[in-house]
Amino acid sequence: MAARIAIAGAGGRMGQALIEAVLADAGSRLVAAFDIAGSTAVGRDAGERFGRATGVTVGSDADAAAGVADVMIDFTRPDGGIAHLAACARHGAGAVVGTTGFSAEQKVELARHALTIPVVFAPNMSVGVNVLLALVEAAAAQLGPAYDIEIVEMHHRHKVDAPSGTALGLGRAAAAGRGVALDQVARRARDGQVGARPTGEIGFATLRGGDVVGDHVVVFAADGERLELGHRAGSRVIFARGAVHAALWARGKPPGLYRMADVLGLDG
Repeated sequence: MAARIAIAGAGGRMGQALIEAVLADAGSRLVAAFDIAGSTAVGRDAGERFGRATGVTVGSDADAAAGVADVMIDFTRPDGGIAHLAACARHGAGAVVGTTGFSAEQKVELARHALTIPVVFAPNMSVGVNVLLALVEAAAAQLGPAYDIEIVEMHHRHKVDAPSGTALGLGRAAAAGRGVALDQVARRARDGQVGARPTGEIGFATLRGGDVVGDHVVVFAADGERLELGHRAGSRVIFARGAVHAALWARGKPPGLYRMADVLGLDG
């Protein structure tokens, strides 16, 4: 039987990509879609943009959506994402969360909900990016402290958090390869007379502009050579496909906080 999927943030760019991905996947069925009250999407058929009549009207009630779904997919904002997780927990629906920018307190709350429902939480649902995370960790472990690590990311002008969740995920992967905590070695920005670069620092550079979906490059720079590992996203479709794959995987799983590495079997 097809997995019953609900989409949060149905009127947004990512919400629309998710709806399209669910409609294109034979193993899933769109049963609910919702957005904030006042969104122009509310009251319309969820497939209207794609010229399809789905019979699913976009609403504004997270509980109503969670109550009919096996899994909810959420790529909204941190406050909304936590409220949507609570709705999933109340109704026993699983959740796939691609929202970034959660505070430390919100991450604790997210983990608390994962005690009662399966939650797949990843800053990036792309298969390519998740392979990149594994490569970055391995490279950091092999190259050692002689190689300075810098992470450069660029996104569209509308993105509200920085560095991106994917960039921070790449930073955590690099730090794990070196056996340190990212918070101990991260440099989020540089301005003015900052002095020489400390050994072991992991730096971040954030670019915003245009309609860039997501570019990430991890630079390992040593005297005489430079290794760059990167990923460029040309469409939100890759994230949407990965999220639907995660939703199908999460259906029926026991409660827990899962990563895309679990979904893709990258940990062996």
